[in-house]
Amino acid sequence: MGFDAPREKLSIKAEKAILVGVSLPDRPFLSTDPLEELRGLTETAGAFTVGELVQKRVHVNTGFYIGKGKVEELQLLCQFKDADVIIFDNDLSPSQIRNLEQVTKCKVLDRSELILDIFATRARTVESRLQVEVAQLEYALPRLKQMWSHLSRVEGGIGMRGPGETQLESDRRLVESRIRDLKQKLAEVQGRKRREVQTRMNEFTISLVGYTNAGKSSLMNRLTGAGVLAKDQLFSTLDTRTRKWVLPDGKIVLLSDTVGFIRNLPHHLVASFLATLEETRQARLLIHVVDGSDPLALDHIGSVQKVLEGLGCENKPTLLVINKADRVTDHSHIQILKAKHSKSVVVSAYTSFGIKELQEEIMTFVAKGMVPIKVRVSTVNGRFLSWVGAHAEILMQKIEEDHLFLQIMVPDTLVSNILQERNIEILEIPPGFAPKPKFEAWELSTPEIPEDPK
Repeated sequence: MGFDAPREKLSIKAEKAILVGVSLPDRPFLSTDPLEELRGLTETAGAFTVGELVQKRVHVNTGFYIGKGKVEELQLLCQFKDADVIIFDNDLSPSQIRNLEQVTKCKVLDRSELILDIFATRARTVESRLQVEVAQLEYALPRLKQMWSHLSRVEGGIGMRGPGETQLESDRRLVESRIRDLKQKLAEVQGRKRREVQTRMNEFTISLVGYTNAGKSSLMNRLTGAGVLAKDQLFSTLDTRTRKWVLPDGKIVLLSDTVGFIRNLPHHLVASFLATLEETRQARLLIHVVDGSDPLALDHIGSVQKVLEGLGCENKPTLLVINKADRVTDHSHIQILKAKHSKSVVVSAYTSFGIKELQEEIMTFVAKGMVPIKVRVSTVNGRFLSWVGAHAEILMQKIEEDHLFLQIMVPDTLVSNILQERNIEILEIPPGFAPKPKFEAWELSTPEIPEDPK
């Protein structure tokens, strides 16, 4: 039997989406184009926008979130545009999603579910996949009731008498069991991640943080030549990557690229990604990258700072890097950002503009954490001399017979390595780093025996 007929190409149909945004007194629209970010998220998820609807309300409609008039308008818009999905820029309750789906005959997603879906499609490592699945299940668990509202209690009869368990209860137990199993696996992965991060405690670590699509990965590629994926797309990076960054003065630091933050990031997702953000929590310096060409840059900075506060990093030393200078048209916007953040540098990861100034700022910061030490070491102690060459800056060296006198600058995190070295003589060290007497913990004081009153 021949196969001469042309084969049809298989393709996945891109869903047609209608976007909805609601402005409330405590959550007002931030720009004249309030659905711009949601439009980008929708595109990232693989759908395309065919219609948009916005509304200002004093309070939320408990049944539909939007007013009844807007519900009717939304229903007609779905029919006219032949839409597949409705995406809200707000978080909806399970009952609101059910009511809207019944009226519009369209699938309805809220902001959190859309972000979770994007993370699910972008997760590549075992760790990130576990994190996303945990977040998705925790998001879905309270919504199971609405998902199974069409099912009634299991009918009785032979073999079915007893507890009379509902499908809802059965599914809830399955989901809860799955969450426990995933969290156990995730705890093992996170334990390995923490140990991995702790092995770098003796290195100078820097973490790139910022709003999604601010250009963190592009900046990392420019600084380290890492070749990590960098797209003009939301959430192009989910997994943390760490690379060596050799500064112009020869010092080596470790630079980590992390997942981008976003306004109203689902709390389940933040909790699940704590291990991924361990690099940020342990870093000695944060480079906060912001898109200087975005009119909402100040709001994005505030959103990132909220997430950092949740991670306990609000007091960590931070350098603001205003990226995408090549795209800036209104330079007064840049001046406002610099005025509000004294520790800031304007760069373009695309053209290399400002990269030299950024390197100088980093070298200055690293130098502040250097400790001057003078040591006397045998010239045959190759292991220690090799360590000095890799981790310290040699200011002066002098050879006398078979010994070498060194004046070096050592990162404060590595001073303990010097103190623990037995085959060297420490000639000078700042008082705060003076070595403790050996076996100090073993010295026991003899208690005084009170005199006999007789």
